[in-house]
Amino acid sequence: MKTSSGQLTYCTNIHAGRNWQEDFQQLKTHFPAVKAAVADGVPMGIGLRLSNVASLQLTDATTLEHFKQWLQDNQSYVFTMNGFPYGDFHHTVVKASVHSPDWTTAERKMYTLRLVDILAKLLPDGMEGGISTSPLSYRHWFKTTETLNKAVKKATLNIVDIICYLVNLNLKTGKVIHLDLEPEPDGVLETGQEFMEWYVQHLLPAGIPILVSAFKLSEAAAASLIKKHLCLCYDVCHFSIGFEDHAKVLVQLKELGLRVGKIQISAALKARLNGNDSRQQIKESLKQFDEPTYLHQVVAKDNDGRLHRYQDLKVALDEFEDRSLEEWRAHFHVPISTGHFGHLQSTQEDILTVLDIQKRMPFTNHLEVETYTWEVLPEGLKVPIAESITKELQWVIKNGIQ
Repeated sequence: MKTSSGQLTYCTNIHAGRNWQEDFQQLKTHFPAVKAAVADGVPMGIGLRLSNVASLQLTDATTLEHFKQWLQDNQSYVFTMNGFPYGDFHHTVVKASVHSPDWTTAERKMYTLRLVDILAKLLPDGMEGGISTSPLSYRHWFKTTETLNKAVKKATLNIVDIICYLVNLNLKTGKVIHLDLEPEPDGVLETGQEFMEWYVQHLLPAGIPILVSAFKLSEAAAASLIKKHLCLCYDVCHFSIGFEDHAKVLVQLKELGLRVGKIQISAALKARLNGNDSRQQIKESLKQFDEPTYLHQVVAKDNDGRLHRYQDLKVALDEFEDRSLEEWRAHFHVPISTGHFGHLQSTQEDILTVLDIQKRMPFTNHLEVETYTWEVLPEGLKVPIAESITKELQWVIKNGIQ
């Protein structure tokens, strides 16, 4: 829905679906109730997540027209998509395979092009569209600097192909769609700094000559088009896990002329180890979040301010007795409307910081709540899907936007 701070929605990766039929059924079951609670009588956007299988099915003209009619009948529209998870995202072990196939592959490129085509047909006139995607690959798949560098080069060229496609789409249709790379723990691009370094050191040098040749542009014009169509997905959970300074990152992006395609409004799990709770109580609480579906990377800060990274919560728990560590942050998308979970906390304050900056100095027009872990939360935190989504959106409306 349109707010003074931008288009606000939730990401449908919360819904379990193995194909378009199941995805659509989930939308029809839950979205009208959510909309009635937070946007009754006014249009509301959808942050659509499609697996590769679902995207293939939705390219069918009749199927797509049926969906467009449903959107119209329900005063809804699609303006942003989640193109990060390629395959099943629920009821299966996801872990590092969420990055597969990665940006070194033709499969990832073709899947993303398909999402672009679908979004171009769904996007309302005059509205920008965005598709969030993987931060190139999963860094622990590459055992040497040489293999990692080769992967970055190949992934970057595939992304340049997408940018060229988006430029052509804009020239032919007037539609503006950007690809939004989403740094996350243990991604090849993990932090805001790594995203900016890749952009300046790899993407622009690789992309500018290709766009200059393809579109008969100056180098400055080519760089401007790259910056128009390749943006950052600012997942607050991911940036919070790395203890990043949100204001500093956003200033640096602005100085480089780089855009944020969307804010994914999400919170990480936090454990303060030097507070009043005993370490054993904290450890037992953390164990409740150690589930087998998703990766739950941990970044810990020690008493000298240094960061220690662990590939999963189970790995971190094995080193829990390290007394030099003062605070843990775990990659577990906990409900944003809750700041405390017994002996644990969330990074909810980081969301408020980012949304306050967005209110004062808007840096994007897309805001998407992305809490997708309801099915794997500890039992006491689980609530029905529509109720949970509604509560999250209402919290953002109350606390985060004007």
